[in-house]
Amino acid sequence: MKMPRGLIRLIVAATAGLLFFLPIWWITVGALRPREDIFRYLSPLSWETLWPTNATLNNIIQLFQGDFTRALFNSVFVTVVAVVIGLILCAMAGFALAVMRFRGREAVFFVVVVSFLIPFDAIALPLFGLMLDAGLQNTYIGLILPGIGNGLAVFLYRQFFLGIPKELREAGVIDGMTTFGIFWRIYLPLSLPAHITAGLILFLFQWQAYLWPLLIAPDTDYKVAAVAIAQFTDNIEGTQYNLIFTAAFFIALIPMILITYFQKYFTASVSSLGGKG
Repeated sequence: MKMPRGLIRLIVAATAGLLFFLPIWWITVGALRPREDIFRYLSPLSWETLWPTNATLNNIIQLFQGDFTRALFNSVFVTVVAVVIGLILCAMAGFALAVMRFRGREAVFFVVVVSFLIPFDAIALPLFGLMLDAGLQNTYIGLILPGIGNGLAVFLYRQFFLGIPKELREAGVIDGMTTFGIFWRIYLPLSLPAHITAGLILFLFQWQAYLWPLLIAPDTDYKVAAVAIAQFTDNIEGTQYNLIFTAAFFIALIPMILITYFQKYFTASVSSLGGKG
């Protein structure tokens, strides 16, 4: 008897979902376990392996009584500022590349495309030298600046703006709007899916950054959450795996909530890119 195609798809989707869910659940279980129970139930495997039998909130209390609270605040502050400024700059760049006519526009667009194909780690050290010469080490500005310009976000805006009917722009010109007025009053209000998708791109770039914050902000007052986890491996009592799991849980929780909530806008924005150029 042949299995229905819909059932096969359901089984494949459920299996893939379970595989992606297991690491998240493992972090959650580790965050709720006492330190001595973190790896106790790995061999042999049993139901206790994936269930915190001695669940406790002491890990959370201990975590936020230390320096991690400041590090988490730094991550949130730096990320929010980078996203807000980055959305404005990337939207303006995307509008210029989609609407405005100027010499070298295609060359600039080519550079933008190439820029998000180059790993950030490849330019981190030269960029660190520039920031160091500018006196921006251990400053919020040094943490924020590399995250406000993102080639992928500019590309997304440009492609989205190309899909907005030019008749709307022409109507704005007839009404006496300036170029900035057309951008601000016509294009931006119509681009909610692009804003949300570009915002998620900027957010994830800044939130998960490790190498750059490690280089530019080694001081405790400016240390971000992703870097602060390392302090739990440098302890006189040994590696504090319970606090590592708990910190990782909170670092993963925020982007997981945002992506889940804004998923429909992300899908709408990506689907709108086809056929534009």
